[in-house]
Amino acid sequence: MSLKKDKQKVLGEVFDDARIKTFLDYEAYGDANRDFHVLEKAYRGMKAENFETFVRFFKEDQRDINAVGPEGKNILQVVREHRHGSDYETILTAAGAQ
Repeated sequence: MSLKKDKQKVLGEVFDDARIKTFLDYEAYGDANRDFHVLEKAYRGMKAENFETFVRFFKEDQRDINAVGPEGKNILQVVREHRHGSDYETILTAAGAQ
């Protein structure tokens, strides 16, 4: 008898503006900075073109692009540590991240 998976892997998920904006609503755990948390979730969960749209919505919502995470780094510092982060780095610096 074989077991059936109850969920299938989603490939090519559509990120329209409404879906992208849902990332703004994520709650941080414990005393973690909420702005850093949503930036990290978006960075890890979106392609660069979707992330660029997210950052625009994030800024329009007057959120802190330089928010610091639990390890004392902002999202730009985290992205710079990843070898495939250059597109995200460009988006963040254009939005005022330092």
